[in-house]
Amino acid sequence: MGSLVVSKSRTCIKHLFTSWVINPLYFRPALACLPQQNIMRAVRLTVNPHTQYYSTKGDKQAHSQASKEKWFTPKTRPVFPNSVFTAGTAKRTAEYMKKKARVVTEEQPPLRARKSVKICLPDHPPTASEWAKLKESFSTPDHFEVHMMNRLLKTNADVNIAKSLLAYVVQDKGTLSYEVLLRYLTLCVSGGHHSEVFDTYDIMRTCFKSLDPGASSLFVKGFSQTERWREALEVLEGMKKAILPSPRNYSDAITGAALHGDTETSWRLYDELLELGLVPNQDTWQCLFQSGITQHGHEDKLFSVLSYMRDNQIYPEEPLIKTIKAWFESLPDQKWSGNFSYVAPSGQCKNCKASLESVQLTEKEYAELKDQVMEKVIEGSDVFKKTTPEELNRFKSFVKQRSPFDIVIDGLNVANTSPKSAHSETLLAVVSELEQQGLNILVLGRKHMLQPSRNWDRQNMNKIKQKAHCFFTENISEDDPFLLYAALHSGVHCRFLSRDLMRDHKACLPERATRRLFFKWQRGHQLVFSHYTPGKRVQFQGISVYDTIVQTSGSSWHIPYDEDGEDRATYEVPRKWLCLTQEH
Repeated sequence: MGSLVVSKSRTCIKHLFTSWVINPLYFRPALACLPQQNIMRAVRLTVNPHTQYYSTKGDKQAHSQASKEKWFTPKTRPVFPNSVFTAGTAKRTAEYMKKKARVVTEEQPPLRARKSVKICLPDHPPTASEWAKLKESFSTPDHFEVHMMNRLLKTNADVNIAKSLLAYVVQDKGTLSYEVLLRYLTLCVSGGHHSEVFDTYDIMRTCFKSLDPGASSLFVKGFSQTERWREALEVLEGMKKAILPSPRNYSDAITGAALHGDTETSWRLYDELLELGLVPNQDTWQCLFQSGITQHGHEDKLFSVLSYMRDNQIYPEEPLIKTIKAWFESLPDQKWSGNFSYVAPSGQCKNCKASLESVQLTEKEYAELKDQVMEKVIEGSDVFKKTTPEELNRFKSFVKQRSPFDIVIDGLNVANTSPKSAHSETLLAVVSELEQQGLNILVLGRKHMLQPSRNWDRQNMNKIKQKAHCFFTENISEDDPFLLYAALHSGVHCRFLSRDLMRDHKACLPERATRRLFFKWQRGHQLVFSHYTPGKRVQFQGISVYDTIVQTSGSSWHIPYDEDGEDRATYEVPRKWLCLTQEH
């Protein structure tokens, strides 16, 4: 079933509302007057291979095992105490940079808006003559009823005002459009006007041969809140014949079943949702855990929900985490106690003092990630849009001769960090700081960095080549695939330094499990250069040592969650945890 263009859908409803009386069941007398034939119109919404590299550190074939065990001691800056992946860091960084920049923009004179007469919404159900006067003052009379219904919906107006508008439209035109009825239905569902939802359902099913997904979704939600909740399941079944219902549709149906005590049906629908490959929403889990507090017997299924969150790196929101806490504490004879906590930089829970799981990948995970990144990102067809096979092969040979590296630096990305110094000066400061820690360093750059200029001082570049292995690609080449290749080829100990969060490359990985591994590896290996002032030491943001996922040791659970009001970017992880411990 294609989506319906409701603006062109009309049905004749004769003599409906000819004598208007405010009545919540006003639709029922009109059913006998509906015509047998209705018209519904449906429209389907439808490169140069000459690469330069330099290495004055020798052509060592292999480094000692001690090299692999080197660890970073980055100096963290007070302004950015957390990892770049910690919730709220992106927002705080943006606010700090905005304040620091102090950009003063000249005020522009406001554009003169086209004058229009704004119709005030009535505060009581108008009569037909009053609606007619309002329509006369409206600039586009043909869209009057849709415009007014939209405004009533936006302001969550009294449903009786909307009823009076429908009565006027029937009297004025002898017909009600699908578009107007759909907006009226939305107002009824959002306002919990159940009898009006029932009446609208009867009208629309009688007048129209089929319902679009929008109307069907509203009826699923509307019926689920009432004693007629089983009819929501019938509407859901009807939707399946034409489209794949959304997680929201399933959530409404699951909620209806759970609220009315039919937990078996709610879990059957939940299993069906997962089998279809849909991701449950927070309201679905909220309802299931809430029902688990009053109706025990589905503990294994609720624990499987937590496992699903872990496997898919999903974080509960604060209302859900409070319900999860209440559910644990309601389990008979299990003596669970929940507390909201933070995790120290060392990875220790501040409440129970337990150490959380390491963010480092296992050997099996690392091998799987390396193979996938090599295949999809490094050797994939797209990489040659920004480089050539010859350049990539030369780089592979270069890495083979000089790896394993302890850290790989995105030279151009790092050099552009500080506005107070020349690019080469910033890059030299970073390389010098890391060299003092005895690290085997690879700097990736582009050939234009070797051309002496104000930003690229030849003396600074020569010093960089003395302290690190350097590889300079063509100016049009993309750095990231080279960086990922060198870091992954060097082994699990190797870190990389860049402000680029690699989101495009993570998106190239076909499976969600592999993308989660990439993000886990990234959080444990990406060093971010946060600040440099000439004459002072280089400062870095910290790297997490623990993994931010749902985890359990059997007698304890640690669940990271999103606090209310926390502005977390998609690549960030929460800071707050629910710590659940079991008394023995």
